[in-house]
Amino acid sequence: MLSRVGDKWTVMVVTFLGTESLRFSELKRRIGSISQKMLTTTLRNLERDGFVNRTVEPTSPPSVRYELTELGHDLLEPVSRLADWTRENTRRIEEARSHYDRLTGKQPGVQSRS
Repeated sequence: MLSRVGDKWTVMVVTFLGTESLRFSELKRRIGSISQKMLTTTLRNLERDGFVNRTVEPTSPPSVRYELTELGHDLLEPVSRLADWTRENTRRIEEARSHYDRLTGKQPGVQSRS
């Protein structure tokens, strides 16, 4: 479960849905760097776990909106804190990685196989 709620796409989707319901295309536009397939998978997983409601609006063509459930709103606060912490500390983490890579002679982003 932790891998689901701590996933970067989950964090972004929950954060954006925290203030309003959104159509798929609106959510994709706001996130920006997510593929259609990944957004679909993330939304389905969140719906299955009870964090998101999917509502088909009776329009022509049909429009689908996504919104947080009560459980999703309960998740919003800790996810928002995690997102804020990440934004505030990204530079420090990148500096630590660079320092480690210089000390160990590792290439950036390369992990050893143990």
